Amino acid sequence: MEEVIITKSYHEEQHLFCIHFNSNKQFDAVCESMESIWNGSNSCWTLSNNRENLKLIYASFRGLAYVNARAVFNNPQKILKKPSLKEESYPIPPEYKAMLIRRRYSKNTYVTYTSMFQDFLNFLKGQALDTVSDQDIREYQDYLVTKRKVAISTQNQAINAIKFYFEKVKGGERKTYYIERPRKEYKLPKTLSKEEVLAMIESCTFIKHRLIIELLYSAGLRRSELLNLKITDVDLDQNLIYIRNGKGKKDRITLLAENIKPDLIKYLQDEVPSYWIIESPSRTQYSGTSVGNIVKTAAKNAQIMKTVTPHMLRHSFATHLLEQGVDIRYIQELLGHTSTETTMIYTHVSKSDFAKIKSPFDNIKKRKL
Repeated sequence: MEEVIITKSYHEEQHLFCIHFNSNKQFDAVCESMESIWNGSNSCWTLSNNRENLKLIYASFRGLAYVNARAVFNNPQKILKKPSLKEESYPIPPEYKAMLIRRRYSKNTYVTYTSMFQDFLNFLKGQALDTVSDQDIREYQDYLVTKRKVAISTQNQAINAIKFYFEKVKGGERKTYYIERPRKEYKLPKTLSKEEVLAMIESCTFIKHRLIIELLYSAGLRRSELLNLKITDVDLDQNLIYIRNGKGKKDRITLLAENIKPDLIKYLQDEVPSYWIIESPSRTQYSGTSVGNIVKTAAKNAQIMKTVTPHMLRHSFATHLLEQGVDIRYIQELLGHTSTETTMIYTHVSKSDFAKIKSPFDNIKKRKL
């Protein structure tokens, strides 16, 4: 079995794992699926140094290669503690992974579900799955909330990963789980002003970086949709972008802004991508982590104090359309939302009509001093 060597590095105030192996396209694909970043200077893939990513590396290469992480654990200044043996002792049933693949779940969902279910198996410490009760699942939820203090979204993902096994993998035994699901937090989407978006674009030195931000904002793309965008999905004549197999396995059409076309044409001429609109230096699909870092750096260079993510550009696209007076049903179609209710959240963000509304205090005659 081939060997994958993990070392540690520190770059731009970030602690990283460095993933080394002999030239291997299959291993490159595994690293791409983990959204790791290619470091051409050191000829290795890099990933943020944290416990979850270390577990992800082990899980992703299991059965493909021997993962040698001695360099991580031998360093007395290590950030992570070595995982206990029990975390590697309870493998996920093969039919669980097979069902995820058979049902064509996305890479992100596959990684999330297998990671969550692996954690559940570790919690059970070898207990046979056919003996698991609702009480066992409740205790695991209590452990996530009180001990691990996970976010509400993580707790919900854990429930879904468990339900997938009992309801999908063990089909025909569907049952109701009397588990209190956490109440989802209601948060308004964070957005940028048009001036902030423009400042981010203008702060980019490289045309590829500028184009990434322009596409995310001008077409309202999700990060995964940008990464999956092929050259043939862009119609320069009709100013349209075709989103293939987006979230929920749905296709849709969105806008290709007229103002983005000069940058897009120049980029295609200079970079000459072979298949994907945005490609890595090795001509493979670009990394999602790289997109996040590009957006973060552009915001920092534009002196925007808030934390900016790729999805904030999508939120800003929807909010600015609403402020322009575009019907919310068109915005729903452009975003690929199944229900108008999902899109309605942007009505709580749009500020275009706020200036026309007076506070009742402004209608109270000023009291004489």
